[in-house]
Amino acid sequence: MPATETAAALKPIVNGLPSNFMTDGPTYAKGATLGFEGMSFYVGGRGAVLGDVDADVVTAAFVYFEPESVRSGWELAGTVMSREQAASEFAECCDQWGRDHLSDGPDYERAAELIGKVVNDASPAGAPLFAAWRALDEPDDEKALVIHRLNGLRELRGALHASAIIAAGFEPLEAVMVTTPYMAGIFGWPEPHPVVDAADARMVTAEAATDAAFARAALGTLSDSEQAELVAISAEILAAQV
Repeated sequence: MPATETAAALKPIVNGLPSNFMTDGPTYAKGATLGFEGMSFYVGGRGAVLGDVDADVVTAAFVYFEPESVRSGWELAGTVMSREQAASEFAECCDQWGRDHLSDGPDYERAAELIGKVVNDASPAGAPLFAAWRALDEPDDEKALVIHRLNGLRELRGALHASAIIAAGFEPLEAVMVTTPYMAGIFGWPEPHPVVDAADARMVTAEAATDAAFARAALGTLSDSEQAELVAISAEILAAQV
């Protein structure tokens, strides 16, 4: 299987599985317990790996969010706790989601090993959230480690996709309206929202460019047999989600 096909085959687990902790009720319940309000735990936790930077830096990394909503959440989060602690708390929510929602069966030890090779050897060029997440301490147990490393790859693929989106000619909100229009308000964009063709051919171009970029940046460290093995284990892990 060519690496670009591997990249496409891995998209459901890289994009889908780790993002679940970000929309999970217990994540926001924990954020509220810590003193965060609304989206400030998401903004302040996900962005905190970048350090104590200006909100524009976080907006640049998030890409799809309305800038003033990022600034509001980022500045509010900074009054709750240090950026370092916020990053740690947010990462723990990711790790705990893996413990709680991945059932026994798949070979998580082998999955963590293969994903770890990809994460450790991948180029961080153009992917600041990936680079910063990769520098965090990792959990010890295998299920948590798998989801933790997958979230790093989600940040990598997401950054590469954002670059492809912009190169294809999309504005950030336009891209949201093509792929996930129901998220526009959550991302802070006020109505009225633009009407964009859901079948916009530019998105097909961007997706293909993302697969190619992810293959170049991340998959060269795996042999053909290891790529096939990772695709197979990934399918098992997706099926084991509870």
